[in-house]
Amino acid sequence: MADVSEKSSKPALLAGLLLFVAFETVAFYGLQYLTSGLGESNQYQEENTIVSNWVKTMVFFVAHLVLVIAAMLVLSNQMPRRYRGQVMGWFYLALVMSFVLIIPLFG
Repeated sequence: MADVSEKSSKPALLAGLLLFVAFETVAFYGLQYLTSGLGESNQYQEENTIVSNWVKTMVFFVAHLVLVIAAMLVLSNQMPRRYRGQVMGWFYLALVMSFVLIIPLFG
């Protein structure tokens, strides 16, 4: 039996985008709450070191990576086969978003 890969339709891509934005929003605010006690609130002090903010950054990165990998594993097993092609694209975009979300985390 030939494996025919179907392209995702525009409504499926739009639904994927909306779910991706919702996931990243919930993940960001949840991780922001989780890491709220870490780091310095005023980064521009004379005696401030990078260490405490580095810990906050690394906790955020690792927790975000765990969430993204867990979501990818669950989705790749639960989605119908014709939509699974989208999962890796959203996964790579979520990895890039890890770096982008650091900006509002310290803002």
